[in-house]
Amino acid sequence: MNDGPGVIPLTSALYDSEGMRALDAAGMALPEIVPGELMERAGAALLAAVRAHWPAVRRLGILCGPGNNGGDGYVLARLAAQAGLDVRLHGGPSRARPESDGRQAHRRWIEHGGATAPLEAFDPADAELWVDCLFGIGLERPLHDAYGEVVERLNASGRPVLAADIPSGVNADTGAVPGPAVRARLTVTMIADKLGLRTGAGVDCAGSVEVARLDLPEQIARGVMPRARHLGPEGWRARLPARRPGAHKGDAGHVLVVGGAPGFSGAARLTALAALRAGAGRVTLATHEDHAAWANADRPEIMVRAVRAPADLLRLARQVDVIAAGPGLGTEEWGRRLWHAVADAGVPLVVDADALNLLAATPRQMDSWVLTPHPGEAGRLLNRPASEVEADRPAAVLELAQRFGGVSLLKGAGTLVADADPDVGGGPLTCVTGGHAGMAVPGSGDVLTGIIVALRAQGLEARAAAEIGAAWHCAAGQVLRARLGSWRGLLAGELADALPAAAGEEGA
Repeated sequence: MNDGPGVIPLTSALYDSEGMRALDAAGMALPEIVPGELMERAGAALLAAVRAHWPAVRRLGILCGPGNNGGDGYVLARLAAQAGLDVRLHGGPSRARPESDGRQAHRRWIEHGGATAPLEAFDPADAELWVDCLFGIGLERPLHDAYGEVVERLNASGRPVLAADIPSGVNADTGAVPGPAVRARLTVTMIADKLGLRTGAGVDCAGSVEVARLDLPEQIARGVMPRARHLGPEGWRARLPARRPGAHKGDAGHVLVVGGAPGFSGAARLTALAALRAGAGRVTLATHEDHAAWANADRPEIMVRAVRAPADLLRLARQVDVIAAGPGLGTEEWGRRLWHAVADAGVPLVVDADALNLLAATPRQMDSWVLTPHPGEAGRLLNRPASEVEADRPAAVLELAQRFGGVSLLKGAGTLVADADPDVGGGPLTCVTGGHAGMAVPGSGDVLTGIIVALRAQGLEARAAAEIGAAWHCAAGQVLRARLGSWRGLLAGELADALPAAAGEEGA
């Protein structure tokens, strides 16, 4: 079964700047929308957010830029002053056309008695809350000028910040932050969500994200392809593999985990445990003979086989439905020989860790595998620094899928999934969110590999297994944080054990 989404609803779509300009134009072309109406609605949405999240604020500061993002700020300033708030507004010279909505919003602010102080006079202490209306989705350069200095002063002050549409300095297309960028506690983004708010360094700047639809109908999205679809904490459980009442373990597939060089047994054991917790019918761990005798001492449910040579592994591969290769595999002779054996075995693969590094050394393509690199591993696969991968995560994951075939999953804040053939795999990227910083611990990626390989064993296609596996992984992290009362101190083994609770009854 193909899990392609067909038409992506506006509520789960993530757009880049080109797509947002098309949506904005479609909204303004509606017969009921008069000039300046969308900007008025944006300003009203910002004021509603101030009241909802900071109801005690009386001194409101607003930073306005030279374009339409600044226009939203001028509307907010007028509405806030009319509501009785003490408004302090700072702005730079406008570069907009005199007839533009932004210039008209500035004019109405002045006509209502408002004043605009220069950026040079900005003092974060002048307001209890600041609203960032400096730059929106059109910014394509680092903020290394007077605006950048204001942003750095604002961040250093510790004052809470509400960002309008996107924090100034964040690239809306990639989530990259090439220079100073506002660090907001809340971002109210207009009309539709942006990919740059959900992946990469943009996640650190956006804080919580709320979408203000501005009362526009879903029809404005017709014919406008989003850059990605968003898969958050909800919306994935119904896609978990069903199990009939009379099922037996053979119905849920047989997983083979290949890894665990001497001194690195833990990673492969975590993958095997996660595969069991994610519902695989049987899990066999093929590992080095040095520790095979005790590798399942604390988890007798895992079948363990010592593997000395590729021939041993190929005999096991003929008995299984899917293989997870790489956790703790190493890149020495033992690991290299096993990697080449499983890559030639003709069994669907989930490739992680050292197997990715071995793939980088000897590239090949396969339609049936899922690659699960972190940015460093992705950089080795693409022969570039990890920093370049992080600078454009969407482009990197697409290049991985096209270069190596199958499905690629790029780990990190806002995990991205891409298919080598988007027409078959379901269209644009998928961005999976809902994790937290406490999940950045040793073994967390090994658990993710175990989830994905278990879903493959239970019959899901590669892309669906990658997407749902990443979402389930994030949900388990949320369950564990609630259990521990903190995100600190989370262990990967506990993350695997939290998978059943994260799935809930809906996935039964």
